[in-house]
Amino acid sequence: MYKYIWLVLTALFLSSCSMNKLVIRQSSRLLDYGVLALYEETDLKLAEQALASNIILLEGMVKGDPCNTKLIVLTAQALAGYALGFAEDATPERAKVFYLRARDLGMTILKENADFSRALDGPLEDLQKAMYEFGKKDVPLLFWTGFSWAGWINLSLNDPQSFADLPKVQIIMQRILDLDESYFHGATHLFFGSVWGMKPKILGGDPEKAKEYFEKNLKLTEGKFLLTYVYYAKYYALKTLDEDFFDQLLNKVLSTPVDILPGYQLLNMIAREKAKDLLNKKEELF
Repeated sequence: MYKYIWLVLTALFLSSCSMNKLVIRQSSRLLDYGVLALYEETDLKLAEQALASNIILLEGMVKGDPCNTKLIVLTAQALAGYALGFAEDATPERAKVFYLRARDLGMTILKENADFSRALDGPLEDLQKAMYEFGKKDVPLLFWTGFSWAGWINLSLNDPQSFADLPKVQIIMQRILDLDESYFHGATHLFFGSVWGMKPKILGGDPEKAKEYFEKNLKLTEGKFLLTYVYYAKYYALKTLDEDFFDQLLNKVLSTPVDILPGYQLLNMIAREKAKDLLNKKEELF
């Protein structure tokens, strides 16, 4: 009798869990439309408020369905997007927390691959081999995990651990570049351009290589993804002390309509704010 009751209770519990996951997965389809609407928003304050509330919602859904890769990607994207657009310039320490939360979410799925999980703490050659086990369908997960990790590194350059982690992120981002260089407006090219421009020459930096990646992105996006000009100014023009080119790139952002890239007006609005901020800091930067 007790066994029978236990079986019934177990069945009800499992049924309830399955139902919860079903509801979450049905709801996650609606989130796609929410993402589309958010990217079209041009009011930065409204976008910031919406994104902040959506992060709480998404993280709650992840707790109910922690193995849902699509949901993990959406949540990591929201966290990284909030850090990039609304935290890193004004409150970098806060942004670092968001970037790490996004990275760690992505890692929960990536580490299900045993070879990748082992290779993370092993020789870089092992990590390079493990990356071949990921295909094009894995690009969104790889990108938002790697992008978030890179965001943390960029804000943690005084931390020796950041430089120790950078080669691992480069391996992940290189796999994305090999699989789909156009993903998210070719942002992987921006990563490599930033890395080559950010590092001092004594540590392997190369401004001309940085320039090549930024130019590849501009060609790929037809110059419509305005964040490219911001990164180009910050990690090439500034690093080479080319003040005229710095002004040219940032004024290009300010003079270009944000709807030049339909469906992604928010990102271009964020680019404008970053361009204004860099121009305002020009005297201290140069």
